[in-house]
Amino acid sequence: MICCVKVRTLKLEAYTMGRIMEWAARSDHLGGIPRKTVITAVGAFARAVANLCNKTKVHNADTLMTLVRSRPPGVPLITVSNHMSTLDDPVMWGGFKGLLSLDPELARWVLAAEDICFKNPVFSYIFRTGKCIPITRGGGIYQEHMSEALQRLKDGSWLHTFPEGKVFQENVPTRRLKWGTASLIARCPVTPIVLPIIHRGFDEVMPEKYLYGRRPPFPLWNKDLRVVVGEPIEFDVPMMVETAVLASRHVMVPPLQEARWPVLSLAGEELDENAQRCLYTALSEKIQSSLETLRLLAKRL
Repeated sequence: MICCVKVRTLKLEAYTMGRIMEWAARSDHLGGIPRKTVITAVGAFARAVANLCNKTKVHNADTLMTLVRSRPPGVPLITVSNHMSTLDDPVMWGGFKGLLSLDPELARWVLAAEDICFKNPVFSYIFRTGKCIPITRGGGIYQEHMSEALQRLKDGSWLHTFPEGKVFQENVPTRRLKWGTASLIARCPVTPIVLPIIHRGFDEVMPEKYLYGRRPPFPLWNKDLRVVVGEPIEFDVPMMVETAVLASRHVMVPPLQEARWPVLSLAGEELDENAQRCLYTALSEKIQSSLETLRLLAKRL
């Protein structure tokens, strides 16, 4: 019995290590060779799908290219976009000229669904070396790996997020955003540059319900893809923090409700859970508004 328990424990530990693999995400892991190999292979795949199998147009590409390559040192970049398919990242980057998707140093970090990208040790290793951070959908904004994402921003890196939280293939207005991206913006010591991006046509390359209600086994071809890069969103975080604290004082809280979030110190203010909710709502609504404006523009292009 004891041996069986030990075997199960070892298997669980091995699975957890395979699922998380933080060590594989380090740039110095095996001299950086695995990262370079994965980024190069995935980038080549993305460019093939975007430019050879399909036709991709990118509008205002220079804005992103400049921010990726030439933003001030130590200033992080967050790109946010709609989420139309499981191929949005990396294929959307394949449409950019200048080998944006092939450079291991310039390549983005991205929040990736744990249940899809980290199913087993092999997947975990590939996605980890490909600069993906596992996120448990429904796990909350203070789950373990959100701290890792925050650290990447503190390092001045580029992080891409899908703030809608899941794939939506309906042609409808931008949905209410999850608070994860807003919390990263608020908690980062240096306010990130936040750049909205809207893409179209990716639902045709990888439809969610194609064969017997499932995705196709490989990307479809001969589709018109479009990627529209917006302009950076302006955030006055100290002012938004002050407004959120004042607004939270008028929020009715049940007397027996227990705080589930840690108290945060931001811009000289102490924010309890209610104040954080007000702040994250305001930040998310601003991002949502920018994405919706860009979505309407993309429909006309």
